[in-house]
Amino acid sequence: MDDRANTIAGWALAGGIAALGLSIVSGEYFHAERPEKMGYVVEGVEEEGAEGGGAPAQPIEFYLASADPAQGEQVFKKCAACHNADKGGANALGPNLWGVLGEGVGTGHGFPFTDALKGKGGTWNWTNMDAWLASPKKFAPGTKMTFAGLSKPEDRANVIAFLNQHSDAPLPLPAAPAAGAAAAEGDETKGADQNAAEAVSAGAQKAEDEPVQTEAQAAVQPKGNVAGEGAPATSGTSAQERK
Repeated sequence: MDDRANTIAGWALAGGIAALGLSIVSGEYFHAERPEKMGYVVEGVEEEGAEGGGAPAQPIEFYLASADPAQGEQVFKKCAACHNADKGGANALGPNLWGVLGEGVGTGHGFPFTDALKGKGGTWNWTNMDAWLASPKKFAPGTKMTFAGLSKPEDRANVIAFLNQHSDAPLPLPAAPAAGAAAAEGDETKGADQNAAEAVSAGAQKAEDEPVQTEAQAAVQPKGNVAGEGAPATSGTSAQERK
């Protein structure tokens, strides 16, 4: 009886080993790689290597001209887990942001900024604040800030307007670039170039239509018109020859 049980157990063990080996072999043989391009897009999941904060179609000044600090306050709630913009507020995971615009990048409030941000230099202004909010990691590679960034330029402009108000000396928001200013400048340059080309063309046409004076015609001109060091020698009477 014991021999029979041992035999059954042995066969069961051998069968399990065989099945395990077969699964390993088949797994290696039929191993499938992840496709380079997925067949469908899962909403909310960024593609590998993709970075947020695409470049806006207009400079940030364009959006700041119509920015709303109240809407910026709502967007700033995404930052409230690490920051506050209260006067005299304490640092949290990130620095207090009161008066940040015009403040040195990577300095102030006694916060231990990373070398990546300290090394940027300069002061916070519309342009670099926009770049920072679009993608902190792209603006300062090596920063410890894990926030992915705000992809919409309108949201960034509203947050900047909100932060600008939280200061002892808020800066005047920039005016929107004049519509068509660049086009007008281009038309003016084009017009000037066209006028210059027309002037050159008219001069060339005039020179082409003007008759060429022959040597004989020059010989009969008054002496004062052909004499002198620079006048050409002409044929004719001795009185008409160059002295």
